[in-house]
Amino acid sequence: MSASGGTKAIVAALAANLAIAVAKFVAFLFSGSSSMLAESVHSLADSGNQGLLLVGGKKAKREATPQHPFGYGRERYIYAFLVSIVLFSVGGMFAIYEGYEKIKHPHELEHWYWPVGVLVFAIIAETFSFRTAIKESNAIRGSLSWKEFVRRAKAPELPVVLLEDLGALVGLILALGGVGLALLTGNGVWDGIGTLCIGVLLILIAIVLAAETKSLLLGEAAGTGEVEKIEKALVDGDTVTRVIHMRTLHLGPEELLVAAKIAVQHDDTATEVASAINAAEERIRAAVPIARVIYLEPDVYSESAAAAGINPAKAPGGPGTDDPSTGDPSTGDPSTDGAH
Repeated sequence: MSASGGTKAIVAALAANLAIAVAKFVAFLFSGSSSMLAESVHSLADSGNQGLLLVGGKKAKREATPQHPFGYGRERYIYAFLVSIVLFSVGGMFAIYEGYEKIKHPHELEHWYWPVGVLVFAIIAETFSFRTAIKESNAIRGSLSWKEFVRRAKAPELPVVLLEDLGALVGLILALGGVGLALLTGNGVWDGIGTLCIGVLLILIAIVLAAETKSLLLGEAAGTGEVEKIEKALVDGDTVTRVIHMRTLHLGPEELLVAAKIAVQHDDTATEVASAINAAEERIRAAVPIARVIYLEPDVYSESAAAAGINPAKAPGGPGTDDPSTGDPSTGDPSTDGAH
């Protein structure tokens, strides 16, 4: 993902939410609408969330240290997870509380034109922010559906902004519906019901965000397309004959760790093996530029051993160099990697 694209979407959302939060709060003061109060807190929380994303992006750029040798790329995941918590607690739970109070103690709306006017303005502003997020996402989404993009994106900023903006637009429509029904019926309970619906919506979005960012925090492998490119780049058919097994891990949205055991010719010299590894690393970085940390272990592949299911780490006289927790990626069986 382009970091500049994510930043542009965040800044657009931040500007829109700050303006909307002020307008909504003014409308609440004049009308007493609980939907407007919930929506103003929602917009304020969203503004704080965009601030968190910007802070996370800045902190992630710090250089690696001896204590953190792989850098700080996952800072972006941590701050994205914090966003889901803020959206759940400050946005969703507050809205549900306000909705409950308004249903329990309803009152007529005053100066109805304030909430209606502000909601129309907010819908226009949020549409602008949502359009920016969609435009920046389309630049990198490719053929993925929106659901797949949110689930597979390694950079959290655009999915977070997309879901926030979508939730904001739907929330505004719910608020407008609640205010409109309260005005038509003269019953303030509808305003409270609209507020409750906003709270439920925000909690659902927060749960989705938390689940996706939790997966990123735990550590996700490279996408299928990137894995195929790396495997293709590793094997040159001369010095490197095949990939025995390989593991990948995102250290951050734009930084990938690659660890692989590769098969080399059994009669290659140490110098030839070292040259083959260096060349393989260059091919990987050319094919997948975000593969910045690469560890390659040379070994000799035996077709007969692989067919027999022999684990060289356990075989009598075996070199014991293999990791029993890994194996042939085609079978997933750590006992059949065929390395000797």
